[in-house]
Amino acid sequence: MEQNNYQGALQKPLHSGFNASSTASEVIKGIDLSGKVAIVTGGNAGIGLETTKVLAGAGARVIVAARDTEKAMKNLQGMENVEVEPLDLIDPASIENFANRFLSSGRPLHLLINNAGIMWVPLRRDSRGFESQLATNYLGQFHLTATLWPALRKANGARVVNVSSFGHQIAPFNFDDPNFLHREYETLLGYGQSKTASNLFALELDNLAKSFNVRAYSLHPGSINGTELAREAPIELFQQMGMFDGEGKIFPEVAARLKSIPQGAATTVWCATSAMLNNIGGVYCENADVAELDSGNIEHRYDDPSTIRGVRSYSLDENNAKRLWRLSEEMIGISFAID
Repeated sequence: MEQNNYQGALQKPLHSGFNASSTASEVIKGIDLSGKVAIVTGGNAGIGLETTKVLAGAGARVIVAARDTEKAMKNLQGMENVEVEPLDLIDPASIENFANRFLSSGRPLHLLINNAGIMWVPLRRDSRGFESQLATNYLGQFHLTATLWPALRKANGARVVNVSSFGHQIAPFNFDDPNFLHREYETLLGYGQSKTASNLFALELDNLAKSFNVRAYSLHPGSINGTELAREAPIELFQQMGMFDGEGKIFPEVAARLKSIPQGAATTVWCATSAMLNNIGGVYCENADVAELDSGNIEHRYDDPSTIRGVRSYSLDENNAKRLWRLSEEMIGISFAID
């Protein structure tokens, strides 16, 4: 019987030969994706754009799902093997429309890169009353993956890659009040639980889908310079973490340790394409390798990104994963049946 990663049973580095400084182009070197079809949510900016470039450059047909298609077309201008489609992960109708358009094309889906997300935003709710970080970072990717399941199964060899974050260490998933209806809103807690949910989703999806040759992964891309992700984050948060000075500027020594965008996309691309993962799934990865299980043995300092690593056991817990799957189906009002 094949193993799963419940309780972190498989959560051990594979010694991939890559590290924090490896780039997406380096980890995909020698890999031919001709004939493969990929979807990259938010694939028009930041590490999503780099992921799109590298996958398309290796021969894959890449569908970029973007909230702002005009911006996406501009950023992707002149790139071959790329299509742009509208998708807003906070809008259930947009998810259904996107997925149905893809399914109607009859194409298999070999790679689903759940890359798009938001971080440290003020309290907002979607049309259903769900907190926006949970709705965008997790419920949207669950809904999208569920709707695209027939195309993933059709590929007979597919991977789902959830771009999570070390931020999952901020908070476990709050099953009692996930939408902050009965507790004070803290944006860090909202972000943390959304990323914990993304890890739990990859864990359970892999366990259920591996018999159909579909594997799933979650990952921390690293602390990265030059993305738009933290555009709404209060400067005070970065100052509390020791990353910014009193004037709101990043300390030069911290900036020097941050990853570039090509380095930030490396783990996504590694999870999507590495042969080392052919017989393993449900794992949380970082620095283009399987991450170490963090049982409180790793000292984390936000002013030193090299210490921002490891995965917490609550985000790999079997009971949490199964409970979250059921709750997600109830919240969204769909059945994600793997058959």
